[in-house]
Amino acid sequence: QLQLVESGGGLVQPGGSLRLSCAASGFTLNYYTIGWFRQAPGKEREGVACITKSDGNTYYADSVKGRFTISRDNAKNTVYLQMNSLKPEDTAVYYCAASGYYYCSNYVSLVKADFGSWGQGTQVTVSS
Repeated sequence: QLQLVESGGGLVQPGGSLRLSCAASGFTLNYYTIGWFRQAPGKEREGVACITKSDGNTYYADSVKGRFTISRDNAKNTVYLQMNSLKPEDTAVYYCAASGYYYCSNYVSLVKADFGSWGQGTQVTVSS
């Protein structure tokens, strides 16, 4: 059974940084495209970033471009989301999810329905 576990969330001041981890068990992460999504209270879950299984092509939402970086460590079976210059509007529960077929492109926004396996989420709070 595919299982994803997020970690690394917490409370950080505006302008600070956090690195989220998405660890996989039961499958090899490199065989899947991994997306990061977030959901703020009262808002829809939105796609933030993803990294393609085949060639590592990436996608970033306009709201995080230049501040967030997605990467994978195949040896650790983990995908990371490095978040810099955090803003209060980045506050949300962050989820990682896996897709067996999705190709990440900056021309196409992430769609939740394309991702079938989800983690439980990790809370990120940006506040002074």
